[in-house]
Amino acid sequence: MKKTSLRTRVLTGAVAAAALATATVGAVSASADTTEAPAAAAAVKADTQNKNLTQTTGLTIEAATKAAQATLDAATKAGQHVTVAVVDRDGITRVLLKGDGAGPQSPESAERKAFTAVSWNAPTSELAKRLAQAPNLKDIPGTLFLAGGAPVQAKGAPIAGIGVAGAPSGDLDEQFAQAGVAALGK
Repeated sequence: MKKTSLRTRVLTGAVAAAALATATVGAVSASADTTEAPAAAAAVKADTQNKNLTQTTGLTIEAATKAAQATLDAATKAGQHVTVAVVDRDGITRVLLKGDGAGPQSPESAERKAFTAVSWNAPTSELAKRLAQAPNLKDIPGTLFLAGGAPVQAKGAPIAGIGVAGAPSGDLDEQFAQAGVAALGK
């Protein structure tokens, strides 16, 4: 195998780099368009009267935090160590407060109760009663049919859910969740 000189290797590299640079500049120049893109124009002209759009109502992060704190305060006042979860209409957790002394299982349970309450727009204690007629409900992923979840409504439609876990009974959990819902009306 013949060894190439340093000069030959440098010149070969320079030629290759120049060829690559020329090809790149040519490709960029060929794809450049100075006219406004139609998609951008359409996005700018979209209006709220368009029948293809929808608007939703949801809690602000401040409101979700207020509800969660009111829930946790009610539980603390009653001497209970709980976790509170507030989820949005899609079941996405907006606020999670794990109270001092709350058990390790309580965050997941609180989120699942909140998800269940907002999904069916009903307190989870009522939903737990439905299991007798439809036992397969418990198989829906992410749900937990135990008392302790309460929906937050606007004009009768669910916009959020509050779930509580950690008190010795689901009835207490749900009582605290209702305190969080009530705090939003103040």
